[in-house]
Amino acid sequence: MFHPRRTLRALLPPLVAGLALTTLPAQTATAASTLGNGGFESGGSGAATPAGWSEYGDTAASYTEPGGRDGGHRLSHWSSSAYRVETYQYLSGLANGDYRLTAWVRSGGGQNAAYIALKNCGGAEQRTDLPVSGSGWIRIVVPVRVTNHQCTVGVVSDGHAGDWINVDDLTFARGTSGLAVKGADISSLPKSEARGGVYRTASGSAGDPVAILRSAGMNYARLKVWVDPADGYNDTAHVLAMAKRVKAQGMKLLVDFHYSDAWADPGKQNKPAAWAGHGYGQLRKDVYDHTYDVLSALKSQGTTADMVQVGNEINGGMLWNEGSTDNWTQLAGLLNSGYDAVKAVSPSTVAALHLAEGGDLDGTRWWFDNAVSHGVRFDAIGLSYYGYWHGTLHDFQTTLDNAATRYGKPVFLAETAYPFRLDSEDGLENIIDLDGELVPGYPASPTGQTRWMNDVASIVEAVPHGRGLGVFYWEATWTARDGNGWDPADPSSGNGWENQALFGYDDRALPATAWFRHR
Repeated sequence: MFHPRRTLRALLPPLVAGLALTTLPAQTATAASTLGNGGFESGGSGAATPAGWSEYGDTAASYTEPGGRDGGHRLSHWSSSAYRVETYQYLSGLANGDYRLTAWVRSGGGQNAAYIALKNCGGAEQRTDLPVSGSGWIRIVVPVRVTNHQCTVGVVSDGHAGDWINVDDLTFARGTSGLAVKGADISSLPKSEARGGVYRTASGSAGDPVAILRSAGMNYARLKVWVDPADGYNDTAHVLAMAKRVKAQGMKLLVDFHYSDAWADPGKQNKPAAWAGHGYGQLRKDVYDHTYDVLSALKSQGTTADMVQVGNEINGGMLWNEGSTDNWTQLAGLLNSGYDAVKAVSPSTVAALHLAEGGDLDGTRWWFDNAVSHGVRFDAIGLSYYGYWHGTLHDFQTTLDNAATRYGKPVFLAETAYPFRLDSEDGLENIIDLDGELVPGYPASPTGQTRWMNDVASIVEAVPHGRGLGVFYWEATWTARDGNGWDPADPSSGNGWENQALFGYDDRALPATAWFRHR
């Protein structure tokens, strides 16, 4: 039952408005150096207070009930009236150092706040919001550094009548967390600036958008490269110029090879015009030479690529028809040509393969099983995941975790985005422009966009064995500017993504840029 109903005891009167749950009463739980009853099995169903835990606030809204993720019971927060409650456990006698709390959670959304907190640990409180997941369980991780030999683990809800959360299988153990990659695709930036694009800080000061994003915490930039684009942008020369700006800000660089003159994605993998009449053998040489030439030019100017995508969203293969998934032997040869070129320029550069549809477990497994069986070489796996198209957050976590475990490779979220509003700033209808297209629990607002980014980052951070590399936002700087549209061959084409950029219609950096500081 995903919407728990509390019938075992009458609810206590609501808390006085404004009462914070971050200041707890005197500790009543038995102090321990390990988390007790993290699976909420002790005490059985309807426990007034879960064994080993304490409660504060509207305590009747906190209880155990059947339906655990792994076992018989779970912790639930729910009430038929507005409520604020915290279920917490105090740990003492801890060795100082880095710890990780892991928890399996699900939430119906709608609360004023619903999160897991680690506090009184000697430093700043660490909070992780519960993703709005509905029926699917999601694992999250909350890191903390203990400096005073103690810590309080809290599950906090500030909900309206009928709002609910479930929590189960909490663990607290030594270990570190954090994402190595907190990046964004900024491929559109040179053309935007050439068309008069202006970028401002949150306070309104005009500035270099690369520097603005870096100051927000971004540490990695993603740049696509086309072979001979009609508008002259996203070619080798522009990638080289942008790489200098990226590296000057102390950021790392991902180069995304499309092996096309325009967009390559699951629906189209068109050869560049210059390669149109080439057979498979020549195409292998084309891939190698193009990859090598771009990467060696970057290296020569002192801006070596740190990561490379050999293809973009290649669910159906690349360089159709020779490199389609209808002919895995040839596709493998093309991919390995790209991999070999990457390593010939810089053996330490990470070579990644990138698929779309990050919530498609079966499709992702089918593709990489074929890649492995055909000897395709790769160092990392990137998945695009847009929540309004690619399944639930639970689907995404299941696919990402499975890829990391099944293939033993680091994984990352290569593309994601979310709207901060629905209306369009230019004449082109936005890709997402209706309430019904949104992910439930995530409104098209600056708050909804920020929440989305923090929640998907938490999922990547929670990938087992530390294999979650990080996240790239797409497309942070693609604001609405005349002439900077979808079609590189059409100067009048519009941009259907400006409502999902990280700069608003007033050109100011949006609150969602704060996700770059996600731990």
